[in-house]
Amino acid sequence: MADSMESTAPASPGDTGASAETYLRRRELRRGSAGWLLLTGLGVAYVVSGDFAGWNFGLAEAGFGGLAIATALMGVMYACLVFSQAELAAVLPTAGGGYGFARRALGPLGGFLTGTAILIEYILAPAAIVIFIGDYIESLHLFGLESGWPVYLACFVIFIAIHLWGVGEALRFSFIVTGIAVAALLIFAVGAITEFDANRLNDIPVNAQAAGSSPWLPFGLLGIWAAFPFGMWFFLGVEGVPLAAEETKDPARTLPKAMAISIVILTVLALITFVVSTGARGAGAIQDAGNPLVTALQGDGEATALSRFVNYAGLAGLVASFFSLIYAGSRQLFALSRAGYLPRFLSLTSRRKAPYLGLIVPGALGFGLAAFTGDGARMLNVAVFGATISYALMALSHIVLRRREPNLHRPYRTPGGLLTSSVALVLSLSALVATFLVDKDAAFIALAVYVVAIAYFALYSRHKLVASAPEEEFAALAAAEAELERRPS
Repeated sequence: MADSMESTAPASPGDTGASAETYLRRRELRRGSAGWLLLTGLGVAYVVSGDFAGWNFGLAEAGFGGLAIATALMGVMYACLVFSQAELAAVLPTAGGGYGFARRALGPLGGFLTGTAILIEYILAPAAIVIFIGDYIESLHLFGLESGWPVYLACFVIFIAIHLWGVGEALRFSFIVTGIAVAALLIFAVGAITEFDANRLNDIPVNAQAAGSSPWLPFGLLGIWAAFPFGMWFFLGVEGVPLAAEETKDPARTLPKAMAISIVILTVLALITFVVSTGARGAGAIQDAGNPLVTALQGDGEATALSRFVNYAGLAGLVASFFSLIYAGSRQLFALSRAGYLPRFLSLTSRRKAPYLGLIVPGALGFGLAAFTGDGARMLNVAVFGATISYALMALSHIVLRRREPNLHRPYRTPGGLLTSSVALVLSLSALVATFLVDKDAAFIALAVYVVAIAYFALYSRHKLVASAPEEEFAALAAAEAELERRPS
């Protein structure tokens, strides 16, 4: 995937002067809307719903010990990925995020493959989460509503409308809801720790036929690998922070700071939630629970004031992640459309500088998937598949740029350098393979979508790329510099 601008077409005939300026002016985001605090809130918001549910299904794959190891490894993967991305985001602070990094390192095809994988994650995940929101609303008997398409539609309409209002308002709303969810996790931990018993951590029966099985690893060594996708639930989405780059104050400084703080907060929340909830009720009791934190507090008994509070807070966590993932998907689609990889009209922005079609079109797709399938778990597995592909390509991009362009100005440098991104690459590829162990059908569905997208790029969009888009200009500059270096002095 050598870097080349041969397939890049102009935004309009000539793509110079007023034509390029007009094209980009109709595709502007509101700059300077977010500082490091709102960005940190965004990073946590992407993920926080995963603390309330989903991760516990990994206990059925690996037991407490196996899921603990899987979560630790996935935590290392995300930390390495985030620090690698922080360097790239400081170099290229645009809405393209991972697509922009891969575009310069791996060429147009590499950029498109990365952007498509990110889109799969950020379109499928909200579709899944809105189903879980509906289930929560029904279980809490809110307004007498039942989970179904009217609830899904209301969620998409209300929260997309907030995004259309403006990015600053949207990020502040997300920050408040995320704060409620995080506070609830800490309150849960204080309440549940009184029931903690270390003997309950390993109460899942041992499968003696599994290689390497023990009370710590009841399903053996292979169980650790199968639990990778569930260990990811504690961190899935935090890599989306760079998508806010064009709407950030001083992105070269604020993006790395926000990403680092986000991963630290998420690691602490993962440790508290995982250990306390499992020890309070037992791995066997919560391994299949749709709401593991509430189960940890009350088991099969009567609801308590604390369990009710945590139940409502779980809804807040789902709303925070749903809302933030809609934002991430819209910015990735906006960047790919602005550069011509997707139809250009999708990147048009409103008077309030919001990519209105970039919000509405993915929202319509997400609503359709949720209403038609009602299978949130399957869609999340498809999203995880797309995520792991993008992680591998982003880590590879860091490695390639470090080797090929060692003198590139880097306002922030990844601790550990190539070793850090190499660890992220190896672990992301391992997680990709693990998705086939959990849900083969979901993995093949994602592959089918990927094949269709690649065909679209090969047959059409690679001839329609926009040279004046920021990510394309960044790649063109690299190509020009390489050409100058090859010429004899």
